[in-house]
Amino acid sequence: MRVFVTGATGFVGSHLVDALLHGGHQVVCLVRDPAKATRVLGGRPVQMVAGDLFTVEALEQGCRGADVVVHVAGLIAARSRQEFHAVNGGATARLVETARRVAPALRRFVYLSSLSAAGPTRRGHPRSESDPPHPVSEYGRSKLAGEEAVRAGGVPWTIVRPPTVYGPRDRETLRAFRFARLGVIPGYARPDQELSFIHVEDLARAIIAATAPACEGRIYFACHPEIATWRAAMAAIFTSARAALGRPLRPPRFVPIPPLLTRSILWVLGTAAHAVGRATILAPDKAAELLAEAWTCTPAALIRDTGWRAAIDLHAGLPGTAQWYASHGWL
Repeated sequence: MRVFVTGATGFVGSHLVDALLHGGHQVVCLVRDPAKATRVLGGRPVQMVAGDLFTVEALEQGCRGADVVVHVAGLIAARSRQEFHAVNGGATARLVETARRVAPALRRFVYLSSLSAAGPTRRGHPRSESDPPHPVSEYGRSKLAGEEAVRAGGVPWTIVRPPTVYGPRDRETLRAFRFARLGVIPGYARPDQELSFIHVEDLARAIIAATAPACEGRIYFACHPEIATWRAAMAAIFTSARAALGRPLRPPRFVPIPPLLTRSILWVLGTAAHAVGRATILAPDKAAELLAEAWTCTPAALIRDTGWRAAIDLHAGLPGTAQWYASHGWL
């Protein structure tokens, strides 16, 4: 296939490019920062198109002749509600319209959404695709707006909603690994909160699997079937990080943060970031995510329709991630 990928220099996008190339596909990448593209994609046989999600000519060039468009690019932090929706909603609609207009033979438009678009759930009740969405953050609402734009865009589509994604090159979960150097883990989230995860390599394979004919017009959760509590996941991250650093594997010291204090800290951090015009994921509405009972989902539908299965559980994925961080000087 000829595949146009947005967000190709990011964490998930770069792993997707690797998986597509490994499968023998032709890859075209939308590149906003040429210097970063050289660092991340240098040496890979890809075609680079200079521009961003607001560059009409670049979107047309990337979509023209594409068999598949995979839209990975988006904001996880923003300076305002308007910025979230301009990119995750409005720019997605623009890309879909471009694909419809210049790629009449397009087989599939795959949109990488998020479990945040569906919203949290209760302990012991992983979300399935039939559950109505109820996002609790502006990020989640903007990703749901992106989904709605894709579904209404007049192109053959598939939507993939991953939960927490981790693995080499990720700078978001890196924060949790870095707490290992301090020997303490601040407990902003509920310790018994249930979580689903997916390793980035499994997610890349899931995105490609979702281009199968049976997946057209469907939404899928892509995750490993194992579920871990927040406390258990953080303990495993702590152990993996300390091992990668070659330090004694003492039990982590958890420092509980009461919910009211969590909300107050996020309000202060979010207000300060807004005052100086900086984007941050630590906004007031993050509290609703941190304090939810569960962020879990089931991959059963994707397994049923494609045969894809997540191969990397936390026991294998976290130590490998920590070793990558340590070997690259990130940890």
